[in-house]
Amino acid sequence: MLVTFRSKAAGSITMFGEHAAQLLQLMGASGRVPGALNAADVPAALRSLQAGLQGMQTPAPPALNEDRSADDEGEDQQPVVALAIRATPLLELLQRAAAAGTEVLWEKTA
Repeated sequence: MLVTFRSKAAGSITMFGEHAAQLLQLMGASGRVPGALNAADVPAALRSLQAGLQGMQTPAPPALNEDRSADDEGEDQQPVVALAIRATPLLELLQRAAAAGTEVLWEKTA
């Protein structure tokens, strides 16, 4: 499932549902899709999200020349992307919505 966040102040962003649910909960929202924040609630949600992300530890990126075990050879390893990095577009959307005094909506995207 994909979730799209929309705001008149910032357009829209789309992310995977599992990451969207985590970020919504950090914002203090229920995590249900679809949903919305009133313009008056956006600044508090932004502060909650920032505080929640700040409390998380970001894993260090793997070294480029890191030795791989024999078991890992031939496997396509995907880099780990921290939730704080995935949250960057949503943080920007919330900041713009807060500055413009407009609501934020989210919905399931096919």
